[in-house]
Amino acid sequence: MYYFLFFILFIIAFLTGMAILRIGLFNISGEKLKIWLEKLTYSPLLGLLAGTGVTAVLQSSSAVMVITIGLIAANVLSFRQSIGIILGTNIGTTFTAEFIAVDLESYTFPIFLIGMAVLFLPNFFARSIGFIFIGISLIFSAMAGFENLAAPFSTLSLAGEALNYLNSHRIESLLAGVVVTAIIQSSTAATGIIMGFLSANILSIETGIAMMLGANIGTCATALIAAVGSGKEARLCAYAHVWLNVLGAMLFFPFIEMLSYAASQIAKQPDVQLAHASVIFNVLVSLLVLPFAEKFGSFIIRMHGKNG
Repeated sequence: MYYFLFFILFIIAFLTGMAILRIGLFNISGEKLKIWLEKLTYSPLLGLLAGTGVTAVLQSSSAVMVITIGLIAANVLSFRQSIGIILGTNIGTTFTAEFIAVDLESYTFPIFLIGMAVLFLPNFFARSIGFIFIGISLIFSAMAGFENLAAPFSTLSLAGEALNYLNSHRIESLLAGVVVTAIIQSSTAATGIIMGFLSANILSIETGIAMMLGANIGTCATALIAAVGSGKEARLCAYAHVWLNVLGAMLFFPFIEMLSYAASQIAKQPDVQLAHASVIFNVLVSLLVLPFAEKFGSFIIRMHGKNG
């Protein structure tokens, strides 16, 4: 029971850290992020670059999707302009996975102290840096918690059976990634949890990759919720996000072993391998769709235009 309680607390700490980090980053970048999304969408390629950059800054594909849907609802962007942004968010979110794979555990407390110290300075920029440092410290504290809890958590009969089952069932692992991400509304947090179990050698890298593919699908729930009552074009944007991630996961699912092998050639640690696998998957999917962005938009309109 205590393990479940601590596990939930670490999830809350991770999500809180992400939110605080995002506040600091947004304070520094200000309205420039929205301007990038508004102006750099003349072509799918520019939209992809803008989506990648803004997502890398905000450390959240879901946040960028919500902003994009809001801009569409306000008639600032059209659905077709959002296609490139959607492709870019999937690439930009891999920066977060790579970031949390870095081993900063021993620096967590000093980073937190620095953040608290500059948080009370009168300078707005300094306070924003304080938010960033505090957010980073919470994220890496939670990551350490996931790793330390993984082994004792797996000794619980129900949890242990579930983890063993996932290690031998790929489809169920993918679905678990979908469900967990949809519940906690963060593919980054889901990836962080998976990395913790990978670092403790509780899950195999192949299982982790299957769950990561599912997390990419589960993160679409946020966009779907944001699009409710936002108009037809905004809903088309959310549907496009779903189709892109579902089709991408279906395309790569049969090649999980190949993706695992490719990642293992780049890094030795399983959590870093998962981060690299996420980069390979998301970049390839977005680049494969990019030349057909207009046709992809037309496909979404045909599928959902009448009832969108």
